[in-house]
Amino acid sequence: MKKDHIQLSEEEKNHIKELLSKGDIKSRVSLRLTSLLLLNEHKTYKEVASILQVRLATVSDWKKKYKLEGLTSLLGEKPRSGRPLAITGENKAKITALACSTPPEGYSKWTLRMLADRVVELGYVDEISHTHVQEILKKTNLSLTSKDNGV
Repeated sequence: MKKDHIQLSEEEKNHIKELLSKGDIKSRVSLRLTSLLLLNEHKTYKEVASILQVRLATVSDWKKKYKLEGLTSLLGEKPRSGRPLAITGENKAKITALACSTPPEGYSKWTLRMLADRVVELGYVDEISHTHVQEILKKTNLSLTSKDNGV
């Protein structure tokens, strides 16, 4: 097994130990820092991966990042893309305003299904369910029921 160690300075070791002892860092950061300490103690990638319950490649990536960019590169978290917001705050406001507007002719009030259909017609979103409309309205303390036909 490859023993590709790192050599941390006393200052880096002390800084890492101080960060770990405070306990106010994210667990992912804690794992990265602990891996550096273990590699500094001449542990193999396999040993470090086993101790930290991560993949061998993960340990290797952390070590490479440390070598290339230094300790500070392992302390932060890059923004995670995640799922993009399906409905913007502006469109939520438009949905709420629509629910407060005069309902279509022949109806005394809006139903969730009618709102969902109208929101799509108006092009606020490509698609939306009546339950999602309900969630949006609930957050603004407006409520309609899907059973309510508005007649």
